[in-house]
Amino acid sequence: MHLLLVILFFLEARFCVQTSDSNSPAGDNLATNGLPFPWSKVRLPNYIVPVHYHLLIHPNLTTLRFNGSVKIEIDVKNNTNWVVLHSKNLKIFTATVLDEHEAHLSDKVLSVLEYPSHEQIAIFSPKILTSGEKYFLHLEFGAPLSDGFYGFYKSTYKTKAGETRVLASTHFEPTSARMALPCFDEPIFKANYTVRIRRGPSHIALSNMPLEQTVEIGNGLFEDQFEVSVKMSSYLLAFIVCDFRSVSGMTATGINISIYAVPEKWHQTHYALEAALRLMEFYEQYFNILYPLPKLDLIAIPDFQSGAMENWGLTTYMETSLLYDPDISSASDKLWVTMVIGHELAHQWFGNLVTMEWWNDIWLNEGFARYMEFVSLEAVYPELKVEDHFLDTCFGAIGRDSLNSSRPISSLAENPTQIKEMFDTVSYDKGACILHMLRNFLTSEGFQTGIIRYLRRFRYSNARNEDLWDSLIKTCSEEDFTAGEYCYSSTQATKNAYRFAGEHIDLKKMMYTWTIQKGIPLITVKRQGRKLYIGQERFLKIVLPDDPSWHSLQKGYLWHIPLTYKTSHSDHEMKHILTTKSDVLTLDEEVDWVKLNSDMNGYYIVHYDEEGWNALTELLRVNHTALSFKDRASLIHNTFQLVTAGRLSLNRALDLIGYLKSETHNVPLLQGLGYLQSFYKLIDKRNIADVTHNLKTYILQYFRDVIDKQSWSDDGMVSDRRLREEVLSLACDFDYPPCLEKAKQLYNSWVESNGTISLPTDVSETVYMVGAQDDSGWAFLLEKYGVSMCETEKSKFLSALASSKDSEKLSRLLQLGMDGTLIKTQNVPSLIYMVARNPVGHFLAWDFVKKHWNELVEKFPLGSFGIRNIIVGTVTQFSSTEELREVEDFFKSITEQVSQLRVIQVATENVEKNIMWLSRNLETMRTWLQQRLN
Repeated sequence: MHLLLVILFFLEARFCVQTSDSNSPAGDNLATNGLPFPWSKVRLPNYIVPVHYHLLIHPNLTTLRFNGSVKIEIDVKNNTNWVVLHSKNLKIFTATVLDEHEAHLSDKVLSVLEYPSHEQIAIFSPKILTSGEKYFLHLEFGAPLSDGFYGFYKSTYKTKAGETRVLASTHFEPTSARMALPCFDEPIFKANYTVRIRRGPSHIALSNMPLEQTVEIGNGLFEDQFEVSVKMSSYLLAFIVCDFRSVSGMTATGINISIYAVPEKWHQTHYALEAALRLMEFYEQYFNILYPLPKLDLIAIPDFQSGAMENWGLTTYMETSLLYDPDISSASDKLWVTMVIGHELAHQWFGNLVTMEWWNDIWLNEGFARYMEFVSLEAVYPELKVEDHFLDTCFGAIGRDSLNSSRPISSLAENPTQIKEMFDTVSYDKGACILHMLRNFLTSEGFQTGIIRYLRRFRYSNARNEDLWDSLIKTCSEEDFTAGEYCYSSTQATKNAYRFAGEHIDLKKMMYTWTIQKGIPLITVKRQGRKLYIGQERFLKIVLPDDPSWHSLQKGYLWHIPLTYKTSHSDHEMKHILTTKSDVLTLDEEVDWVKLNSDMNGYYIVHYDEEGWNALTELLRVNHTALSFKDRASLIHNTFQLVTAGRLSLNRALDLIGYLKSETHNVPLLQGLGYLQSFYKLIDKRNIADVTHNLKTYILQYFRDVIDKQSWSDDGMVSDRRLREEVLSLACDFDYPPCLEKAKQLYNSWVESNGTISLPTDVSETVYMVGAQDDSGWAFLLEKYGVSMCETEKSKFLSALASSKDSEKLSRLLQLGMDGTLIKTQNVPSLIYMVARNPVGHFLAWDFVKKHWNELVEKFPLGSFGIRNIIVGTVTQFSSTEELREVEDFFKSITEQVSQLRVIQVATENVEKNIMWLSRNLETMRTWLQQRLN
């Protein structure tokens, strides 16, 4: 009878549901009980809006379950009988709908329909919910604490005494708040949250807001009640129950900042506190908007998949991203911690205060936060030389963007798997690079003023791609505009226009060319006398212009590119905007050379004609400091990218880096050395003995002076220390005798002290790698891995263990990772990559992934950072057609599971790139090396 009543109620209420928003009739989707589910879209209907959540949550750290209740104040926009919201893996015990006086609308038990494929539930109200009225939805629920890294999940750590302790923590971004409570789990549904957490006496509870009061409720339980939150999206809600210790400080504006960690790692929290205090004060001044919460907690979670998460007022971190031990952590480790803190604090404004409307524009969060890492550190920690790393960010973006498998910055993403994949190089790194180009175009002041306007206009609300461009346009007078002000003119002739190098630019139209089409432009340059003939096309690594598909892949691509250039006869940067496929620039006078993309402030590759490359190669040889270190590094990068694309000969690129013997700056030096090392690793995996031997010999001979002058210490500036770390690692990896001798000496001393002496932090990983090559050294490192209380140190141990040339040891490591006891599950993706990059381990790692695929997907959901790193880390090591076929066959065998994954195409296209590189360049490399070595 009850079932028939529900069906009847459904049929009567059906016309109250906004089915016009659906893709198909509501009845096509069946709930788990066989009844029609009243909503067919992945995204929720917009006619019920949450206003305020009153949440009570009680995790039991013994049974590893949690129970909770939530009372959601809702605003009804259209008459309806149904409330549809998100829930995943939750058992809903009871559901009731209350009126504005919190009286029950029905004395009947309300039905809850579940539709797991969309992670939705629907509650039926026998009484119509009337538009404009206020109601409350009350739900009681429970579930096991999640075993993974999403939702409300369990984490564990071991004390020095070997005791395992349990905590419970949340990670909701992008679509996992629904795993911890029934909610409207989309970024547009901003609401206030009042949180209460029950816990035992030996634990503390943390949430987004400060603790208001603690009430003892009996049975040894306490209830912590927190202040009402600001209006925010569901993915930013956070709560944690743990037994951590903290260190705290206060900003100049009265914000209380605390760093939490496992009690025995408390001494590693002090640098993070200093950095967070300084960076918070910087952001408040830069954005000219005070941080709106009374406190900000930063907490290091022992089990965490991504680097960190920006939950408003309670940011969570992987331990290696927050904790810093000056006796163990290197200069690179310190930079990493500072950058991650800078990233998460930037999110408190970009992402939290102003949130993208939907996940297709996640770059508005992540691209800004990535870019603000560099802006903030350059201002607050100039000694860390963060600008040395920004080029690598853009180079990484170009690596992805020059493949056909790339995507536009703003891309369609509907279901959770697609949404997870949006958190990638394109959103983070390309987003940061086009923002840098924009800042250089607008000037630093114009850019800052515009983003302050954006933040003020959309605070506590949501924004889209175009809202940013509109905010960057300032209304000004025609006189200001004519004078070169970066502003919006209301006159029809210059509407939506900026002035750049005397030209009127439509800013919104310009930026759309960078955000709604994929790829990166290639600028071609031919100089004849005083004229520069410039063209643009889409840069593709795999397809050449003579390929039949090239023209179709180029069709429709056009960017509005703010070009900058320098010449031999100008000491200042010149500018031009390219909005057509080709253009001609006339120089003031004849010049010896021209270099486009000054300091690589623009996001594009440049290809010169033969005369242009000859002139720049000669300039580097005779007077390389005529160009900035960024220009030198970008020339090296561009040449080898063009080699990979088949547009430039390998000989020319190798000749261009011939000047590196005279190079003193670490950025171009490491850029050139990095390419040679990558070629070596590619060829070594193909077992091409003569070229491998000759390339190693050439690198060690050519860079011997740089290697020999490195000290085995932590002396010098950050840039010196980074160079030392990279160069000595390469030298020992290449079996350079003086390097091996020194590393073995340091390793033996460390072992004799039972690991108690401090090695120089910048070279410790290299020392461990050399020590790991024999049985006793490997066993000692594994033992120390098990007892170390510093995750940064453990990551270096693990990297060294994975460098062993013994395949049985590598197999043992992989199995330990799957067991998840000695090696935590969170480290499995990086471990698989470490083994895969080892020439002995790359087939081993791939076979392991194929064998354990289903287990890996259980631990790391499709689309997640983890599974993407596993796929890319193993597949991109391959470089033969046979290997490519095997990879394709494997993914075809699980097509139903991975059909939505963009990363499969990214990985296979990288294999194709490797195959083409070898076919185009192997013989050239062999001949070039023979000539140089003879």
